[in-house]
Amino acid sequence: MGTYIVKRMLTIVPIFLIATLITFGMIHLSPVDPAEAYLAAANIQPTAEMLAQKRQEFGLDQPLLVQYVNSVIQISKFDFGVSYVTNKPVWEEVSSRLPATIELTLASLVIAIVVSIPLGFLAGVRKNKEIDHFSRFLSYFGASIPSFWFGYLLIFFFSVKLDLFPVEGIGTWKHLVLPAITLALPLIALYTRLLRASVLENLQEPYVLFARTRGIHEKSIMGKHVLRSAISPMITGLGMNLGKLMTGAIIVEAVFSWPGFGRYFIEAIFNRDVPVIQCYVLLAAGLFLISNLIVDIIQMYIDPRISREGRQFQ
Repeated sequence: MGTYIVKRMLTIVPIFLIATLITFGMIHLSPVDPAEAYLAAANIQPTAEMLAQKRQEFGLDQPLLVQYVNSVIQISKFDFGVSYVTNKPVWEEVSSRLPATIELTLASLVIAIVVSIPLGFLAGVRKNKEIDHFSRFLSYFGASIPSFWFGYLLIFFFSVKLDLFPVEGIGTWKHLVLPAITLALPLIALYTRLLRASVLENLQEPYVLFARTRGIHEKSIMGKHVLRSAISPMITGLGMNLGKLMTGAIIVEAVFSWPGFGRYFIEAIFNRDVPVIQCYVLLAAGLFLISNLIVDIIQMYIDPRISREGRQFQ
């Protein structure tokens, strides 16, 4: 199993290098000149001499291969350059905002798990009952309503009308409630549907019939066997969405004025702050790769079939 995990970790390296190559190519194929964008962000009228000086300073006058190799070396040291707007190291700016985004992501993930697991499981066990109808309604609602609109609805009712939670900012747990619920709703809709479908599928499996024939208690069958097998697709979904949560909280952070990385990225787009945009894209790729690796390892311990497959690599 250890060898399998190491091999899975090693596959991250070439995939991440491909991500850096694509990002590098997109930046150089973009009509935006980094030197011109830097001067524009500094409110300096660009001249030919200034542009040439900045291109030389940024290494843009070197061959593309040399630029790419230097870029990879810098990224490996968490050096993403200097922000065109603040003239501060990009990683310093990003690392100061990441804790707020991580806090929001983890809170929304906890809410999604706490709500979707019992709701999806009960909806599958009690098909066509009231709990099943409610879960399907919540799933349709969560999948169809835009996040920004749902966030504004929460602000209107719970902040403006009832004055229960702050409208914006960060500081206390009350500031976290509304943005976390807004970010968690699409996940609740997705995971509830996944778990319900998986429970219904597992209830038709022969092992459930054999367990009942042996006289095993129904609660034990549902808890130790059906739920454990049915939760596997949901865990896979978590791996696919964890990185998306970290980098996809842009809209929610903008609605609630949450001082996270997503809001900083929006400002970078408007300011054409190329180093920040590059950092965001590569960080998103890294988060997707790491989250999927963690989920694969968890799946090996939950599903014995995956564990046996892992041992074959040893």
